[in-house]
Amino acid sequence: MIKGIHHKGLQVTDMERTLHFYCDILGFKHAFGLKDDDGKPWIEYVKVADGSFVEFFYGGTKEAKHQHDHICFEVEEIEQLAQELREKEVDFAQELSVGKDTNTQFWLRDPDGNWLEFMEIDPQSPQKTS
Repeated sequence: MIKGIHHKGLQVTDMERTLHFYCDILGFKHAFGLKDDDGKPWIEYVKVADGSFVEFFYGGTKEAKHQHDHICFEVEEIEQLAQELREKEVDFAQELSVGKDTNTQFWLRDPDGNWLEFMEIDPQSPQKTS
């Protein structure tokens, strides 16, 4: 059911510098951005290859490590996977939900407290259409 790593999310302290490095220097493509509920910039997506992104969150500090710092696994049949994990008594940090990008996701923490996102890509999501 797990297809592969879809994206790595990172908080950054200077978005302009970050996008310059990844897009202008490394040659990746700025795919799209998302805004928070107040309409402020929240995340910028950089496309590495088809179906593979790095997502950069505004407001990072060198000291803070948040949920934004995570690995996302792209999956198929996310409801079935979630049920199988519940049957194995895995604790969910966040239950199934639909994100601002229209993808269905849930979140876990590994034994060391690292955030893991599992996401089924919606055919109309910006990750699929960018």
